[in-house]
Amino acid sequence: MRSRLQQVGLVLVGVFAGILVSVNFSAIAQKSGEALPIEELRSFADVFNAVKQGYVEPIEDKKLITHAISGMLSNLDPHSAYLDADAFKDLQVSTQGEFGGLGIEVGMEDGFVKVVSPIEDTPAYKAGVKAGDIVIKLDETPVKGMSLNDAVKKMRGKPKTAIKLTILRKGETKPLEITIVRDKIKVQSVKSKMVEDGYGYLRITQFQEETTTDVVRNFDKLVKQAAENKGEIKELKGLVLDLRNDPGGLLHAAIGVSAAFLPSKVLVVSTDGRTDDAKRKYVAATEDYARSHREDALKGLHASAKTLPMVVLVNGGSASASEIVAGALQDHKRAVVLGTQTFGKGSVQTVLPLSNNSAIKLTTARYYTPSGRSIQAKGITPDVIVEETPNGGTRERLREADLERHLGNEQEKAPAKEAEKPAKPQGKNGKSKSDKSDEKDDDVKAPVFEIASKNDYQLGQAMNLLKAWQILKK
Repeated sequence: MRSRLQQVGLVLVGVFAGILVSVNFSAIAQKSGEALPIEELRSFADVFNAVKQGYVEPIEDKKLITHAISGMLSNLDPHSAYLDADAFKDLQVSTQGEFGGLGIEVGMEDGFVKVVSPIEDTPAYKAGVKAGDIVIKLDETPVKGMSLNDAVKKMRGKPKTAIKLTILRKGETKPLEITIVRDKIKVQSVKSKMVEDGYGYLRITQFQEETTTDVVRNFDKLVKQAAENKGEIKELKGLVLDLRNDPGGLLHAAIGVSAAFLPSKVLVVSTDGRTDDAKRKYVAATEDYARSHREDALKGLHASAKTLPMVVLVNGGSASASEIVAGALQDHKRAVVLGTQTFGKGSVQTVLPLSNNSAIKLTTARYYTPSGRSIQAKGITPDVIVEETPNGGTRERLREADLERHLGNEQEKAPAKEAEKPAKPQGKNGKSKSDKSDEKDDDVKAPVFEIASKNDYQLGQAMNLLKAWQILKK
């Protein structure tokens, strides 16, 4: 019997090695000069066979292999994942700016779904879901034991149908129940308006396929509005680029937006990984931000975009692609970055399609700002630190360094999570926000405010900075 099991095990080693070939891992192994780990694969085969032979219920081979792949990837870092056919399709659709569901970016922690960021103007955002929330139940189904894909599938559904999320939130003594009505999510990537005469406001909520084109359209609209102004000011004097709560998106869109405001051909971002194709330098040029055979999205951009005084707004919800833009404009001294420390997602995920219409999302590189800074698990430090309220109130946010198994910052000598803990915002009487006290402090919880409204303190400070620039120029 034992010899038979060993024979079956050896066959399974061959099968699993074949699976590795199908997802190009063998090619990667050949590139690095490393042989496949036969002993470890044999152990995998032993476990596979034990489950097949002895588990209380029969399980399909496909299901076991899928779970094995999913577990392998999810244990690497928070952003690597296996995408089944449905999840892969959803990913492709979401980059077009329209998809169904609740409107939250999520990850997995301790077997529960953890909210990374609610997407602005979506059902989850309007219902009050916050970054850092831990989802423990979906309707009456416990999340513990679900894969991330299964949890996401359950959160998706037909528009106008409801789902109840039971969540744990820091600072709350008992679980919260939030009912959200699903909807077709249409994320408006770029928004704009005139804040005051001569001062434009451009907000990017997410980096999608058409974001660069939308930036050009909205910027040119602001230039036109300024020219048609009935007052004395007939041109744009300054621009606020708002990247707050922007969870990121497509790399080429971030390069395109950066290129809109930077001189041609300057370095925007570089990436470095183990393979040759992970070592890249991306510059402000059409070949790096335009998809193949597509017209240059920046062709009609008004020339003032390259020289107009700019302030970039960021906060703890600014991640990935938005950090690329903020870092590039900061390093080239093209704009002043204002706000609070960003999220710190400085890694590149490559989607590798598989033969069965599924894919894997694999972290393949770290990215670096033009000056060579890695922001992984660290973030972009603003030139001017401004909290959300005049008395220093800023809501606590989940950051990359808070995620389990997060990729470290190789430029930091100390562990990234400890090295980059931001200074605690100070409240009244100099007390830290985390200090326990029986005394009530209105600053402990930053009030919820509408971004770009009259009570948006950070935007107000950005405007003051732009106006001061005008005075100094005179």
